[in-house]
Amino acid sequence: MGTEAGTIDLSAILSPETRRNPHPFYHRLRAEHPRAYNPEVDEWVLTRWADCEAVLRDPRWSSNPEHRGDRPSAGPQVEEFVAVGVKTLLFLDPPDHTRLRRLVSKAFTPRRIEQLRAHVQDITDELLAEVRPGEPFDVIRTLAYPLPVIVICELMGVPVSDRHLFEGWSSDATRLLDGDIDEATLQRGVIAAMYFINYFNILFDERRASPGDDLVSGLLAVNESGDVLSEEELRSIVLLLFLAGHETTMNLIGNGLFALMQHRDQWERLVADPSLAPSAVEELLRYDGPVHVTGRIATEDLDLDGQRFERGSQVIALLAAANRDPERFADPDRLDIGREDNQHLAFSHGIHYCLGAALARLEGQVVFGTLAARYPTLELAVPAAEVEYRDHFVLRGLKSLPVVV
Repeated sequence: MGTEAGTIDLSAILSPETRRNPHPFYHRLRAEHPRAYNPEVDEWVLTRWADCEAVLRDPRWSSNPEHRGDRPSAGPQVEEFVAVGVKTLLFLDPPDHTRLRRLVSKAFTPRRIEQLRAHVQDITDELLAEVRPGEPFDVIRTLAYPLPVIVICELMGVPVSDRHLFEGWSSDATRLLDGDIDEATLQRGVIAAMYFINYFNILFDERRASPGDDLVSGLLAVNESGDVLSEEELRSIVLLLFLAGHETTMNLIGNGLFALMQHRDQWERLVADPSLAPSAVEELLRYDGPVHVTGRIATEDLDLDGQRFERGSQVIALLAAANRDPERFADPDRLDIGREDNQHLAFSHGIHYCLGAALARLEGQVVFGTLAARYPTLELAVPAAEVEYRDHFVLRGLKSLPVVV
């Protein structure tokens, strides 16, 4: 497996070539330095599935940057979220994380989400109604963005008619997760987060005056019943659910369809057997998942398979690399929509396992199943080399995906 730990220049990870196809670099990194130390920001980068899974599973590895102490961090711009009155579940430890997650988890149980399948199908059909044979259309703008944003708006009680406001705000605000960003990108992210907070503050007042059967109204009822849900916590939950509820699924749909269009044998396999849609979604999540990386910090001196990490040490779990680890997945660079034993880490693991995983899976199953059934001859409308990924690093997704029937 090569050296267990080592120092390596990780600047290539942000190059345009690596961003487009990071896996050759990740395979080399895993072989030479599976636990690579980056001295510039005093952090470790993990590329093996076993290491990433162990860290994500262990609650002693925290996502809260406060555990870094005085050490530098290239992690998410948490202080910027806090400055606008937001401290999301992503960066909280138990018991606060446990309490807040429990408040919203009932709305996202697999059973409740499955009840949405017919409605998600109706939305998908309506969005595709304007597609015409021979006329190229952008999957991101036509389907991958509007479908999940409509669904999360309806669940939360956000007016669907306002969805045109959110696309730019979401793109800018989620860049704050990338951490190492320039000042202009940082400022756009902060402004976008403030737009969201102002929007939700108005919505909270409206729902207090006229509650509905939606998640925001339910959270406000908890807030006003004397529970311990503060205004900051309310804003944090709503912002996280809203952003995570559509940004990641948009990437799943875009990245996944792009992969299928480049692997015609797997597309034709799905066309021939639509019952493979659930398995296909899992494989697409593994192959080019919507969340590329996540970070953890040791809350005490910890051992990881024989290597000691001091308290305050930061590790970056490269989920995309872990999901292509040949020690865990046979022939990992091969797209196989019927792959069995597909225990990917696309939704993370442990206490921060994606709250909306069931919803993302359902939306993905409906979309890929519908596209395969309706448009068996679907293909890219431009050369694959012209399809571009967004500048985002943590949330990996496409700028656009032109296709044609």
